[in-house]
Amino acid sequence: MFGGDAPAGPARRGAFMAGLHDEVVDVLGREIAAGAYPAGGVLRIEEVEQRFGISRSVAREAVRTLGSIRMVFGRKRVGFVVRPRAEWNSFDPKLIRWELAADRTRQLTSLAELRTAIEPVAAAAAARRAGDDDVARLVALSERMVVTARSGDLDAFMDADVDFHHAVLAASGNAMFGQLHESVEEVLRWRAGSGLMPEHPRPVAVRLHCEVAECIRGGDRARAEEAMRELVAEALEGTLSVLGADQ
Repeated sequence: MFGGDAPAGPARRGAFMAGLHDEVVDVLGREIAAGAYPAGGVLRIEEVEQRFGISRSVAREAVRTLGSIRMVFGRKRVGFVVRPRAEWNSFDPKLIRWELAADRTRQLTSLAELRTAIEPVAAAAAARRAGDDDVARLVALSERMVVTARSGDLDAFMDADVDFHHAVLAASGNAMFGQLHESVEEVLRWRAGSGLMPEHPRPVAVRLHCEVAECIRGGDRARAEEAMRELVAEALEGTLSVLGADQ
């Protein structure tokens, strides 16, 4: 399926093999997330090798990558066994992407519940702990969102949006919150890449980002938390409305 001769030269050959590895991981990950391999199902290295026309080492590393996300585990003389869904590392960005492909409404709702539980609390914590550099960055990012929303530069708006939410989580001073930024980024970029963003950013979303930044700057913990809660709810509502219209 993906076979072929590797290009000459160590660097090009390495990039080629890395590309094969990533493609195989993506295909198998999507299939497992979609239920093609139920819990207890077995992935055998030789079957992966034959199916994709790849070397044993690439096949083994691809399946081991799935193991690092806790989707499978090795069993001697059997192969790699698919774990129950509840044991998967649900915060891994790759798994989030595969779950969105498998059942986007369910996964979007799950992620919105996670964000509702974490981001408002992180905004309140940032209002208490953010330093001057944190505040300056948040205000600058909110201003960039205003400018890019007006100009219609959706790519730049999305970059600022991702950076803004990352900055809030980091400014909270809670290392566990900070490590969730990849999960938040994955759903934000997936939403944009799947055509589930409005053609122009909604004014209420832009306003709420600015309000969160200002509340953090002013140390208003209660309103920072409430504004972030409204922002996360608005994002889910907007996404589901576009999704419903498409369906």
